[in-house]
Parts: sequence; structure tokens; C-alpha cells
Amino acid sequence: MPEAVIVDAVRTATGRRGGALRDVHPVDLAAHALKGLVDRTGLDPALVEDVILGCVTQAGEQSSNVGRWAALAAGFPETVAGTTVDRACGSSQQALTFAVASVAAGHCDVVIAGGVESMTRVPMGSQRSNGPGKAFGPSIEQRYGRDSFSQGEGAEMVAEQWGFNRTDLDQLALDSHARALAATEAGLFADQILPIEGLDKEGNAIEFRTDEGIRPGGTLESLGKLKTVFQEDGVITAGNSSQISDGASALLVMTDVKAKELGLTPIARVHTAALAATDPVIMLTAPIPATQKALAKSGLSASDIDVYEVNEAFASVPLAWLRDIGVEWDRVNPNGGAIALGHPLGGSGARIMTDLVHHMRRTGSRYGLQTMCEAGGQANATILELVA
Repeated sequence: MPEAVIVDAVRTATGRRGGALRDVHPVDLAAHALKGLVDRTGLDPALVEDVILGCVTQAGEQSSNVGRWAALAAGFPETVAGTTVDRACGSSQQALTFAVASVAAGHCDVVIAGGVESMTRVPMGSQRSNGPGKAFGPSIEQRYGRDSFSQGEGAEMVAEQWGFNRTDLDQLALDSHARALAATEAGLFADQILPIEGLDKEGNAIEFRTDEGIRPGGTLESLGKLKTVFQEDGVITAGNSSQISDGASALLVMTDVKAKELGLTPIARVHTAALAATDPVIMLTAPIPATQKALAKSGLSASDIDVYEVNEAFASVPLAWLRDIGVEWDRVNPNGGAIALGHPLGGSGARIMTDLVHHMRRTGSRYGLQTMCEAGGQANATILELVA
């Protein structure tokens, strides 16, 4: 049977909220990734049968099916379909799973998976800001004794349950920035980032090609001066949390037969994909069972995985994962994570997967695993196997 493979992966540099990408409509931001992907592979976009994009805040400029409009904005033929996925922060990781499943099932030969989020232009939660009712409904309120759920409160719960202090979290944040800075200075992101026109602080046009959230020179002392955000006597601050960001990513998925026919060399295949769900109040612990489930399904052990990506929504999330999975920190997020590189919600899964694909090819890593916590107490876990 034909096998689904990833042929290439690209992304924009990630912009801060109100930063270099503030003037770019999210449809055009996603379109830039789509067009850049087909341009550099030489693929005829007419061969793309579907575009599956993750996007969380599907309101305003991100409403009405970003996936379809992005394909059209990229100049793809009108015959190319598009759809949009919301699995909270794991939306574009889920988009890749759907793309691979579609290709493996024989429904399509060529699919693009990716994601986009402009948190500057479409603020987080704005899809719930209008209308008469509560998003969760009375049955959820009755079951859990609350009418709202907070990821920040969940991050505090994780830190308390696993016994992490402020220094533990701040040190992970410093490591994230140091790794991201080192990767940037070494040019490790150069083969994945598509330059895009942005704006500098004065509003002048610039070629934007470097992730905007990386902060060099931080110390435990400087991070320790930041106030906690969700709990007065807590440990979660803006410094040890992911950044509100803008960005887009895209991955080209096709059958190995089609890749050979087109003269394209695959990089990796999705070896195993798994989902997990846990308590939606603490919310952020599902990457642990998702990873365990993926490893069990794959027949691999934790030691077989050469590199891991665990989304740094809050520093307490990868710390809890590290303790329970028993993996060394130097094998996780080697080029930095969302605390330094940003977290454009629906675009993050594909952003991380893009870095993972390129890292595996560059280092010759046979297996890589990515997992992300998601609002509502869910998580995706995906194991890639290098084929290039």
C-alpha cells in the first residue's frame, strides 16, 4: 500500500503580539506559507487536493474557513479544497494527522497540512466574546462546578502537584531562550523560515526572517522580579509562559508513490499518532498519557526516541512531562520552545513539527516525538521516522 510521507515543511518567523506581522491579514499569512511550500518544491499547486489548516480563534479575520481562503490567496487553482481544524493548541498537529490519514487511506494523493494564528489581529478568546450564552453550557457547569476554565490556573495546579518552585520554572525558561538564540545564531532555522514583508517598530517595511520573541541575557534574578499572573502566591509569570504570537506553517504530505513520480525526496513519515484526554480543570497534563500511548502503540521505548518536542505552553508542563516520562532535558526542545519562539495557537503544532522535521534530517535522528497540551484537557502525540 502507498505510504504517507512528509516531503517538506516551512514556516514564517514568529512575530510578537503587535510586532513585525501586525499588519498581515491571517489569510495572507497562511497563504505565504502555502505558496512558499509549493514554490520551493516545484510542485504544481493544481496537484494539491486539500489544504487542512489549524486555527483556534475562528472569529473576525480568521472566521469563514481560513484553510479555503488561504489556498485561494496563495493563488492555488479554485479546484483546490480547504478546511480548518480546531483542537485548541494542537490544531495544526491534528491537521497533519488528518492529512496523513487522508493520504494513507487513498482519499488523496497530495495534501498540505499547516496552521495559522494572528493573535495580534484576532485576540485569543474573541470567538467567545459575543453572543448570549456561555461557551461551555449548564451541563458542564454542573459537572465541574465552574463556568470557566483557565490554562493559567491549570499551570499553577501542575506546578503544585509536581512540587515545582519558581526557580525550576524560570530556569527552564532561560534554557528555552538560550537554545533558541543559539539555534538562530547557528542558522539552524534558515532552511525552514520563509522571509515575509513585515514592519519594524517605526512602521517601515522590513524583510522579516528571525523569530521575534527570543530574549538574550536573562537571569534568574531578572525573571524573579516578574509578578505572578494567575495566583498571588503562585509561580507562573509572563517570563515562564509561552508568548502571544503571530505565525503560519505548512507541511507537504503525499504518497511515497506520488513523491517518486514527481522526483521529490521524502524527509519523514508519521510512524504513530495518538490522542489522550484528562481532567479539563488541571487541563495541561494530557501530554504525559498521550506520549505513553504513542510509545505503546509504536512498540518503541522512550530511549528509542532521539529527539522530543514538548510544547512550552507554561514551564510547568514540560517539567511534569520530563519527570513522568523520564527523559533527559537535553533531548527535549533542543532549539528552544514556545517560551522563546512564541505560541501562535493554531499555528504552533505545525511550527514545532517543521522544526522537528528539519532537525531530524540535519542530525540524522531516526525517531522524533512531538506532543502538545490542549485546552479542555487533551493532547496529541506524534512519532516521526526519518526516511531521507
